[in-house]
Amino acid sequence: MHEFDKHSLGDIALYPVFITKKDELGGGAWILYFKKFFSFSSGQVIAISMLKDEPPRLYSICSGPDDDEIAILFKLNPTGFLTPRLVKLDIGDQLWVSQAFGSFYGSKDADCWIAAGTGIAPFVSMHKPGFYEGRLTEYIIREPIDVHRKYFVCGSSEMVVQVRDLLIGRGVDYDHIIAEIYF
Repeated sequence: MHEFDKHSLGDIALYPVFITKKDELGGGAWILYFKKFFSFSSGQVIAISMLKDEPPRLYSICSGPDDDEIAILFKLNPTGFLTPRLVKLDIGDQLWVSQAFGSFYGSKDADCWIAAGTGIAPFVSMHKPGFYEGRLTEYIIREPIDVHRKYFVCGSSEMVVQVRDLLIGRGVDYDHIIAEIYF
């Protein structure tokens, strides 16, 4: 889920959708799918609610803009407001979702994307080659850094702050670091 002002979400229009597919990825991570009824750009989010009149939560779209379905990646938080109920959904069950919005876009330049956990969702939607699997901070410390690139960082607040500080310490300008915090 994104770090947005939850109070500003009350005016977002929500539309009914029906779950078409549900995949358990392991480690408490899940993907839900529903038929696409709006266009979007990779990196955008949607608001999701179980009921039309309850406060929605924001999730990045994990599917590509040309896919027929919208995919949402989430991790079960047993004490969370929404994810315990999302896990219990079956194919054909209804959700309420908004159309896509937000501006966490990549560019046509050779950006570097850094993500952990469910923070990978917007990057999966953008899907570029050249993935590194492993401890991100070790990679940033060890590998050459192009200070002219833009760095898109997505994950927990602790990870984002740590990565941002490492990049700045390596000479990357603060304006070249675009971050999105996930809870």
